[in-house]
Amino acid sequence: MYSRIKTAALYGIASIPVLVEVDMSPGLPVFDMVGNISTQVREGKERIRTALHNLGILLPAKRITVNLSPAKIRKDGASFDLPIALGVLSALGMVEEKRLEEYLVIGELNLSGDLLPVNGVLPIVSDAIARGIHKFIIPLSNCAEANLIEGASVYGFSKLEEVFVFLQGGNYEPFDAIKSMPQEKQYPDFRDVNGQLFLRRAAEIAAAGMHNLLLIGPPGAGKTMIAERMPSILPPLTAKEQLEISKIYSIKGLLAESGGLLRERPFRNPHHTVTKAGLTGGGLSLMPGEISLAHTGVLFLDELTEFDKDTIEVLREPMEENQIHITRQNGTVSYPSDFLLMAAMNPCNCGYYPNMQKCRCTPAMRKRYYGRLSQPLIDRIDLFVRAEPLSFDDLTQKKQNESSDAIRKRVVACHQRQYARYENEDFLHNSQIPASRIREFCALSAELEKMMEHMFEHYQFTGRTYHKILRVARTIADLDGKEQIAEAHLKEALCYRNPDEFSMEVE
Repeated sequence: MYSRIKTAALYGIASIPVLVEVDMSPGLPVFDMVGNISTQVREGKERIRTALHNLGILLPAKRITVNLSPAKIRKDGASFDLPIALGVLSALGMVEEKRLEEYLVIGELNLSGDLLPVNGVLPIVSDAIARGIHKFIIPLSNCAEANLIEGASVYGFSKLEEVFVFLQGGNYEPFDAIKSMPQEKQYPDFRDVNGQLFLRRAAEIAAAGMHNLLLIGPPGAGKTMIAERMPSILPPLTAKEQLEISKIYSIKGLLAESGGLLRERPFRNPHHTVTKAGLTGGGLSLMPGEISLAHTGVLFLDELTEFDKDTIEVLREPMEENQIHITRQNGTVSYPSDFLLMAAMNPCNCGYYPNMQKCRCTPAMRKRYYGRLSQPLIDRIDLFVRAEPLSFDDLTQKKQNESSDAIRKRVVACHQRQYARYENEDFLHNSQIPASRIREFCALSAELEKMMEHMFEHYQFTGRTYHKILRVARTIADLDGKEQIAEAHLKEALCYRNPDEFSMEVE
């Protein structure tokens, strides 16, 4: 007897259709599984055999061969347990194959026959709908997530026995949970930030053009406080962005925490002990890392110089390409990683430079401290801001600060200008303007060209730094509602470059 069941395998944030073929023929009693499968998939035969036994079904003394096609795609995870079990039941003649033709099946089994939730249901269902499959048999725990996709008829079960009864003609209605919108996450408000007007302005510019931002200052100056409030001034996610970031969280098994599609831009704050795989993704299952979990949002690296140098160097390509390609022995996958990098660091080892009454660091020590960051990484940061220590008057001020909502309105207006300008382009924000298009979108007058030439030669800017200054000036002009970059916009952009921080003299 031969049977076929439709299922799917994850491949980055996409899914690949997989056909489970089960053949039962005379021969030595054996249960073979083939098709470029991982150990976790291969172990499924013991879970399936025992789950069927606990359902009262004993496998016959025949040769059972299971193939997961196509063989060129690596299959990993326990989500193939249920389709394989149903394929075996169909090959035994206990379930009509015709009854299974219109369903895509995923789910993990335990030994008692319970169905356990699996990761990645959202991209699997979304892609299956695009391929013309609309009916799904999945674990009951995954139904709310699968039901977020329009057009999906989701049948959720908690036990293998329930699936068996349903396929024999039992009456089960599709899962129809109320698609209530999850409550928006409440991020801290900029209203709580006293003083630090320069930092607040830099944060607004960074959010308006999705520019990378580095804050440099002593402990207690408010660097982390500013960073934690960045998501509160970013524009709401578009419908496309909601689905894309939700797929990534689904693959990681984090979507259930939100109660629906993610509606707020993510804020990720990994500890400085994070590994390369933790930051970029990888592992045996090629899972997304922190930079992909921060997609469309903010990746905050506090105490930047404490991170392993080799670890943060891997950020360079994703920051340029807005995606990460993970290549391992198991294969190659790509995840989106279009994030706003925000980092914070002390100005020296002790943290108090340039206050020489407190600072204990020599010029050589400070130079070594900044040397922990490579120039190519520094070149990929758009804005550098020194966070000065707060005064007593700042801490005790009684006037009300500007709220996140007020700042957000200006940021959203700036984003709308960029969307209109780049409507026919393959990029959306000023920070993404290709170097080849800089003159087109960041045109300078002859007088400003001369000023930039002088600054370029004086500070020995790299080409990447020059382009970043112009992109920041473009964003400042957009915030000002101007189409032409003016002298004030360019000068302010130059203020945020602060090149001397990373070229300290040691004489």
